[in-house]
Amino acid sequence: AVEVLREKGLVVSEKEYTHNIAVSSRGGGKIEPQVKQQWFIKVNKEFTLPHSNIPGIAAGETVTLKQLMQHVVRNKEVKFNPENFDKHYFHWIDNLRDWCISRQIWFGHRIPAWYRGEEIWVGTGTPEGEGWTQEEDTLDTWFSSGLWTFSTLGWPEETPDMKHFHPTTVLETGYDIIFFWVARMILMSTALVGEIPFEHVYLHGMVRDNKGKKMSKSVGNIIDPRDIIADYGADAARMSLLVGNPPGDDINFDTNKVRAYKKFANKLWNITRFVYSNTEGFDYEAFDTATLTDDERALIDQWLAVKADVANDIDNYRLYLAAEKLYHYVWHTFADEVIESTKEFTDPETRLLTNGNKKYLLLFIMEGFIKALHPFMPFVTSEIWKDFPRTDKKLLLVEKW
Repeated sequence: AVEVLREKGLVVSEKEYTHNIAVSSRGGGKIEPQVKQQWFIKVNKEFTLPHSNIPGIAAGETVTLKQLMQHVVRNKEVKFNPENFDKHYFHWIDNLRDWCISRQIWFGHRIPAWYRGEEIWVGTGTPEGEGWTQEEDTLDTWFSSGLWTFSTLGWPEETPDMKHFHPTTVLETGYDIIFFWVARMILMSTALVGEIPFEHVYLHGMVRDNKGKKMSKSVGNIIDPRDIIADYGADAARMSLLVGNPPGDDINFDTNKVRAYKKFANKLWNITRFVYSNTEGFDYEAFDTATLTDDERALIDQWLAVKADVANDIDNYRLYLAAEKLYHYVWHTFADEVIESTKEFTDPETRLLTNGNKKYLLLFIMEGFIKALHPFMPFVTSEIWKDFPRTDKKLLLVEKW
């Protein structure tokens, strides 16, 4: 081809370059794209919905998969957090094309199609007769994982788990797979079960390196969470990923932030040591709260207001604010103010508190914030909770707060 171009005087310039060939990361073989027959799902083909618990769409109604996916989000049956991802979702779904579901890989659900000459048979069993060969392609990963919300609960049987847990309340995932996974779960559940898969979708951002670049094995900027946990603890890692990171926003991962929350975990240990050493033998459950002073009640009311604020943030998926408010209250209010206000009542010889009101005050507030912190820092709070002076306490995971 180059020789022909030269003969016609059409070559402007020539230069040496290295041709990049795609290579399998697993086997090392060269990857050559080929044109092949594929299996598709028609998203605009009308079909009769056999059963429906979807408001606005009755059982027996004629619909398309695209209409189902549009309807439940447009009518707020499924809500995105943050809400601006509605627009992102509809950009995909309104322009949806037929979905290619066949993949030429070895692992996955094998497509339930069989061939015999020109005959094609599709079904959940095996076709009758001799000479059938099953399709070797597997289903798209997102097809298989799109079945997750109900296939794990015993579907197609009407199991107790199916009745109790479907639809689920909240799905939490990254915004980058809103089309690949979230939309496919909505498609599968509405079409096959006749109801939404979940009510709320909480979308977190991508975790990038400290310079804002996407983490990549080939670039070499990935961080192994196990190394972070070994150095700083799982609780510190969790808090660093949550505080200051609203849904939908990317986060630049910085170990300095993790280190700061390791100090917070240490602060919790120090608080606990002070409170437990000063309340040993104190009958917390039998204490008469009528003796509390106005100042002590004011400190309790201050904590209860923080707790209510945190609960409201959690109810409205402002998890990053809830965690930050608890952090500031424990460190700057409880440790710096509440504990300090009790120290004037210590025994000069033992240097321990002697005032029952102060002991109750410390235990009451600490019980509250240990429970409230548990979703964010489950390990250190569980360890602290084991020694809390309550006879009727449950596993912290199921305690009401």
